[in-house]
Amino acid sequence: MTSTEKQFIPLNIAILVVSDTRTEANDTSGKCLIDRLLESNHSLAAKAIVKDDIYQIRATVSQWVADKDINVIISTGGTGVTGRDGTPEAISPLLDKTLDGFGEVFRMLSYQSIKTSTIQSRAIAGVANATYLFCLPGSASACREAWDKLIKEQLDFRTKPCNLVQLMPRLLEK
Repeated sequence: MTSTEKQFIPLNIAILVVSDTRTEANDTSGKCLIDRLLESNHSLAAKAIVKDDIYQIRATVSQWVADKDINVIISTGGTGVTGRDGTPEAISPLLDKTLDGFGEVFRMLSYQSIKTSTIQSRAIAGVANATYLFCLPGSASACREAWDKLIKEQLDFRTKPCNLVQLMPRLLEK
């Protein structure tokens, strides 16, 4: 390796499954994300399944955001438009900064496979206390698409011209 080549930096990633019906036995979305993050040589820092309840979601994410050893939180589920879907409402107040482009690009990519149904997704991303947060829909296919086409490269320090990892040392600047 030459001195100009960047080395991979593994991150500690927590996975939150938001669902009133999923259990460890039938959770496909969380498992999909865990498989992908491990295949990418990141570490699983934590995993939880919580009911689609704003306060349970917020409590879990708040605890993880306060943990200096967790770099990234990815949630799956609760981003739709039904009365029980509350992940964006739970997470948004915790964000120091939003990454609006994530939701925009995710829906653009989703349109290719699910057409106009993509307008029902309220996928969001942002930063809270130097921790990146990504809120994805609850389907395994949406998680695959988000990881494979957006998140994976942005969580790889070697991605050019820029990536989210290279900004991590500066996230708490005032």
